[in-house]
Amino acid sequence: MTTTAYQALGRNDEDAVLLPFARSHLEGALKLSREMSWPYRLEDWDVALQLGKGFVLERGGTVIGTAAWWPYGETHASAGMIIVAKTAQGRGYGARLMDALLTSARPRSIALNSTAEGQALYQRRGFVPVGVIHQHQGIPGERHKTSRSDLVRSMTVTDFEAIMRLDRDATGLERRRMLEKLLHSGDGYVLQRDGMARGYAICRLFGRGHVIGPVVAETATDARALIEAALARLGKAFVRIDTSATSQIGEWLERIGLEQVGDATTMILGTPAPSSGPARVFAIPNQSFG
Repeated sequence: MTTTAYQALGRNDEDAVLLPFARSHLEGALKLSREMSWPYRLEDWDVALQLGKGFVLERGGTVIGTAAWWPYGETHASAGMIIVAKTAQGRGYGARLMDALLTSARPRSIALNSTAEGQALYQRRGFVPVGVIHQHQGIPGERHKTSRSDLVRSMTVTDFEAIMRLDRDATGLERRRMLEKLLHSGDGYVLQRDGMARGYAICRLFGRGHVIGPVVAETATDARALIEAALARLGKAFVRIDTSATSQIGEWLERIGLEQVGDATTMILGTPAPSSGPARVFAIPNQSFG
């Protein structure tokens, strides 16, 4: 759909115009996320736009709303970064952004992580809750000088295809572009057993410090070993990890100083991706990418 067509759809409320998300909107999007106290950097918005697509609402040349989505093959996607300026809330702008996003992304099945305030908007469009994500963050209370597992090592270029297979088995998604981008700007770790990669983790700059995720492993013990390897390299640094409420690592994260500071409800419109295991997801890259 052309920009002109989007404008025709969007001109009904105080001349707020719906536009495809472009690089020229990044500064405005950053201001919106700061208003909401979301800890995105300009670089985080830039990476998100490089990997996905979306829409903004502009009024008088000012960005007052954003929504983005990320395709994982032709059958699934994630959505996020759905923000409406505080002064513009309650006027249907969130609904307009979400409807544009769904028109663009469907017929893919779409997953998102919702705040409590956003759930009603998504439920009216057919999203159903399927889980809860806990946000853990802080500066670890103990120094992880080395990983306690001799199975974990730094990732190399030759590991990538094995990591792709692990990720696909754990998530059921085709996330090659995302993983390539995250590894380009971060550090990767592999857990190897019996000569085979059995788990991986990525640590990168994000928000207030670093985020560790994705973390994919067969057991909670293996997931902890991968996280410890990343923490050992970081030292005393601010770290965020987003993990499922059922992951079995939440209590351990609390004990090492990464407090649970919030949660989000995972919701899906369509069919969940068919993961096959035995590896599973212990931490996500962020709440938008899923």
